[in-house]
Parts: sequence; structure tokens; C-alpha cells
Amino acid sequence: MYGAGSIGRGFIGQLFYMSGYETTFIDINIDLVNRLNVDGSYPIYITRGDRYQEYRVKNVRGVDGRDVSAVAEAVAEADIAATAVGVTVLRFIAAPFAEGVKLRCARGIDAPLNVIICENLMGADEYFAGLVKAHLNDEQKEYFDKYIGLVEPSIGRMVPLTPKELAEQNPLAVCVEEYCELPVDKKGFKGEIPHVVNMVPYTPFDYYIQRKLFLHNMSHAMTAYLGALKGYTYIWEATLDPEIQLLVLRALLEAARALHIEHGVPLDEIYLHIEDLLFRFENKLLGDTIERVGRDTKRKLSENDRLVGAAKLCYKHGIMPLHICLGIAAGYMFAPETDESSREVAGFVQNNGLNAALAQYSSIVDAGCDLALVIKRAYNLLDKYDKSFVPIIAELQKR
Repeated sequence: MYGAGSIGRGFIGQLFYMSGYETTFIDINIDLVNRLNVDGSYPIYITRGDRYQEYRVKNVRGVDGRDVSAVAEAVAEADIAATAVGVTVLRFIAAPFAEGVKLRCARGIDAPLNVIICENLMGADEYFAGLVKAHLNDEQKEYFDKYIGLVEPSIGRMVPLTPKELAEQNPLAVCVEEYCELPVDKKGFKGEIPHVVNMVPYTPFDYYIQRKLFLHNMSHAMTAYLGALKGYTYIWEATLDPEIQLLVLRALLEAARALHIEHGVPLDEIYLHIEDLLFRFENKLLGDTIERVGRDTKRKLSENDRLVGAAKLCYKHGIMPLHICLGIAAGYMFAPETDESSREVAGFVQNNGLNAALAQYSSIVDAGCDLALVIKRAYNLLDKYDKSFVPIIAELQKR
């Protein structure tokens, strides 16, 4: 497991243990690595209502990510692998990982090694393949193409910051929600698909990628942006606001119809996922803040990301996403003091107008198109909003 952070320990490490594997965590945090080697296990705290249930992940050890030979040996010996290091760090782990591929090649290991790339990047599999191959010769590249499978997942589990009192008891502790399903791209595997508890191989995988982005991420961000306008601190507070919950639900239904048309997935199946999402957002113990979920609107309002991407998919299929457009408009107003990205976007609107901002950040360049017109009307109405969003939707429906 390359990366012993919240997703590495709090999700993939748990699944590997439940599946009967010994898990080697590779990380440059030497204190964390040493503690893994001393304890050989760590606690996960699963949120259940208003309490935590402790679950202990065992059969673990740590390897210093700066020890290239130790990393290479771990890769060479692995039956399955995963990364959860952050997109910007992938280029730093490519060379040590490549050394492991070289060892497997030199030893004639003909068992495939499938690597689940748990990074927040579309096409992370191809990106990482290019980084690794830059360190291989022709023979090793041929081996890589034949035996190394790079698999994209859809990470839906929410892993918040571990409460201070739990972290003080054990720095390895991770707090997680109960949801524990791991959809993965079936076509990314080489050879037989390894057994991992709760892993769901699926093809075509575009549906799961878009489900995560246009349902989970879209509604989470929209809840944050509307919640910010009402002065809430936590996502669970905003989710329990009946007005916000209704508007977010309607946005989800708009996206659900678009996903149904795009991928042919039964609406009932998508609706069940939506119900589960809204229930999960109410979890107080996750402690997710409005500021954390909404931050970085420069990315989250971009052309193919959660809100604008969902709106464009709806529009593609003849659905006018009034509620998603309201979420986009609220996003352009989001500007916490500590969030430089969002403050840049909101400042750009103030200095240059919303038309220019939609072109600059969301690639909506036609100021006269239906999406742009609805977003602008929603923005202007929100600017006058008096603690009730309902009249805004009524006004948008008159268009």
C-alpha cells in the first residue's frame, strides 16, 4: 500500500486485511512507519449513529519510502498493490516503483501485479504508467505492459480528520464512515482478478466515475455552497436544513436522469444510491466542515468537474438542470478567508463580471446559452436572497 494516509489506512488497508493479505505500507513519515512495525496493527473507528465502533486492522508493517531497495523488494513480492499518495506525489514514487518492476522482470515473475490507483485524477492509470515507463528499458516496458495492471477505482468512502482525543491515544487511528464499497475498472486488470472484499469490478467504468463525480461530489459541494450562504459550519447542519436538502435532492434527481440516459443504468438503482448519500451526509461524527467540502472552487467549478460537468451532461440529454445551476451560482459566491482558490474566483466575478468568470473557470463561453443564462439569473437572485431559496427556484422556472 503506497501511502499510509487516511485512504490508505482507513479504506484500502482495511479491505486488504479483510481479504487475508499482509499489508506493507510504504510512506516517508518515518514515525508512522516505525509505529506500524512496532504495533503490527492499528485501529479504525467506524461512525455508527452517535458512537464509534473500533475495528482493528492487523498483519501490517511499514517501509520507509526513501529506502528504494526496500520499496523495490516490497513491490517485487506483492500479490496486489494500491497507491493513495496524492496526484502531485505520483511522480516521486514512479522511480522506486519502477525498481520493483525491474526486480520482478529480472526474477522472471509471471504472476500479474494489479495496482489500484486511488488518486483524484481522471486517467490516473495512464498517467502513472507513463511516469513508471520513463524509468524502464524496452524489455522492462514489455514486461510492464504484459504483467502490471493499473486499475482505476471510484473512492466513495468519506474519511474525515481523526478527532484529537482518538489521535492522541494512537497516532495510527483513523475515523471512517460505515460505507465501504470499492468499485473498480474491470478492464484495468491483468490476469485473474484478485479477491478483495467489497471490491466491485465493473465495465464500462465511466458510469461509476461519473456517479461519484456528478452525484456524490456534486451534491456534497452544493450542500456546502448553500450551507455557507445560510451561515452553517458543518455539512450535517446544512443537510438537515429542509430547504437545502430539498434543493440538493432535486439536483441529484436531475443528474440521475442524465446518468440513466447516458449509461442505461436503471433509475431505481441510482435512486437507492442517492438516498444512501443523503443519509451519509447527515453523519455528525464525520465532522465535515462547509469550508473543507467547498474549498477550491477554481477546480470544483471547472468544465468537467462535479457541478458544471453534471449540468452539461444534463443539458446534453435535454434536461435543464435548474437546481444544479443554483449550486453553481452559489459556488461562485463561496469565498472563505483561508481559501485562496475560492477567493480568487469570487474576486474575479466582482472585478470582471459573471460572464467572464463562467468563461474563465467553467469554459461556458457563450454568454447567451441557456446554462449561462440560468446560472446568471440564479446568481443575481442569490445576491438578493433573504434566507429562503424557494422563491429563487420559482423565479428560475418562469424562464
